[in-house]
Amino acid sequence: STQHNDLNSFLQYAKSNGTSQTSTVYVGTLYEYTVIESMKRFGFDLTRTGKASDLGIDLLGHWTVPSLPVPIRTLVQCKARSKKLRPENVRELEGAFSGAPAGWRGDGVLGFLVAAESATKGMRDALVRSKWPLGFLQVSRGGAVEQFLWNHSAAEKGLEGMGVTAKY
Repeated sequence: STQHNDLNSFLQYAKSNGTSQTSTVYVGTLYEYTVIESMKRFGFDLTRTGKASDLGIDLLGHWTVPSLPVPIRTLVQCKARSKKLRPENVRELEGAFSGAPAGWRGDGVLGFLVAAESATKGMRDALVRSKWPLGFLQVSRGGAVEQFLWNHSAAEKGLEGMGVTAKY
């Protein structure tokens, strides 16, 4: 957006515009910027796309994994709502791969679903079964990363045997 490009500029913009803090746009945008800040601690460099008709892709960027020679291209769908994720959320993320912008299609791209609520067993099972390299992060509205996992296809892209800890 031309009006904001990070959490602080969004909060200033929303305040000066009198944006309702209960509107879905406010809640969703606030959560997207919170996720960007939270994922930085794990080596992610993400940018908010903020576009309509983006097939649900909210953030694009790269994940620098110390053990890999080049950063992994990453697309992210954020779910700020207070509903647990279900298998259809995984199918929606799989569909986002086909509509990803140039540079984020094909091999070597990881898709992440990020939500404030935990995933249901059905959603986790769908993630595991997917042929696409996918991961899930549970990030609270306050920015705490409470869960971080990925499927076998993602592990084959260089994450096999790797654990994650925050960088400070």
